[in-house]
Amino acid sequence: MREPDFLKLWAGQTISQIGSTITSIGLPLLAVLVLHASPVEMGMLGGASAASVLLFGLFAGAWADRLRRRPIMIAADLGRALVVGSVPLAAALHRLTMAHLYVVAAAGAVLTVLFDVSYQAYLPSLVDRDSLLAGNSRLAMTESLAEVAGPGLTGLLVQWITAPMAILFDAISFLCSAISVWMIRKPEPPPKPAAEPDMVREISDGLGTSWRDPVLRALAGRAGSGAFFLGFGGSLYFLFTVRELGLSAATVGIIISIGGAASFAGAWMAERLAARFSTASCLIGSSLLIGFAMLLVPLAHGPGLLLAAQVGDLGWPLYNINERTLRQKITPDYLLGRVNSAMQLVFQGVLPLGALAGGALAQLIGVRTAMIAGALGFLVSTAWLIGLRTMGDPPTAT
Repeated sequence: MREPDFLKLWAGQTISQIGSTITSIGLPLLAVLVLHASPVEMGMLGGASAASVLLFGLFAGAWADRLRRRPIMIAADLGRALVVGSVPLAAALHRLTMAHLYVVAAAGAVLTVLFDVSYQAYLPSLVDRDSLLAGNSRLAMTESLAEVAGPGLTGLLVQWITAPMAILFDAISFLCSAISVWMIRKPEPPPKPAAEPDMVREISDGLGTSWRDPVLRALAGRAGSGAFFLGFGGSLYFLFTVRELGLSAATVGIIISIGGAASFAGAWMAERLAARFSTASCLIGSSLLIGFAMLLVPLAHGPGLLLAAQVGDLGWPLYNINERTLRQKITPDYLLGRVNSAMQLVFQGVLPLGALAGGALAQLIGVRTAMIAGALGFLVSTAWLIGLRTMGDPPTAT
């Protein structure tokens, strides 16, 4: 993968992903350490993006199919820079509140969905479809590299310069990403005009395709049910590690960065495993690995099992690379933005709902027990993928 324009996208995403990791960890740490958030408030922070994604997520896919995708990506990056940059500004003015964080989480989620559905639909314009697995693998390695460098860096930055100022690095990273996408020179094919432009009908076409196609339906079912139970651990992890286990922000950051190293290994192995095993086997095996790793976290009474659980992060890139490549191959280009947004909606919309449910359940039965319930539910969600084993490799769309 030496295409110059792909390398520009890859470089920008590398910087942006590291910055995003800082915010994804720094924002909840800020809520816990600075604003002293309760379990319910942490659940609300995780769930703040739910309404915005549910309201605007499908429109993002329709726009990505109506308009050229590169300008959308640049605009989304600039918007995220402004939204994230408001956090350190508000903190400097002593005006930072949980309500502000809810707004940042919601607005950031909408812009992230807009960027993600556009760039996943844009990638086939930069590389041919036979190279999609390689392209997705390299982009996944970028995400994994961010997981290695980001958490440890976040923990140190939070302790050295406070959480709000650490988040400033994310705003700068989005500016770098916007510049790198702007530098791409390969012409983008014009979008296919609709016979009768109708936003509702276009969104309906994307949803209908995602439901009628048996492969896409299985992927969507797994994404929704898995995201709901994943939300339990996502909203409670920092409460569990910082308050119940008494770990410092730096220690938590280092532990999570170990998972980043495992994730990088998974992204590096993805092409080799995909060549040896079927796509269905890769999806099922990686999903089960993630679920069992999630179960180790609430069983921990110190850093030991937490470190062991991070090995499960090897499964995330393996799953995402195969799922994304499969989706890009079987979906016609003129529908790809809408199908991407439908999948994003299912995952990003349901994940915060799971965070809300996890926070509420933790209030009733305790943080540890709620996290166990989430891990078991995630394991059960793998059942959606079992039918893929009998379908074989579907044909590539044009």
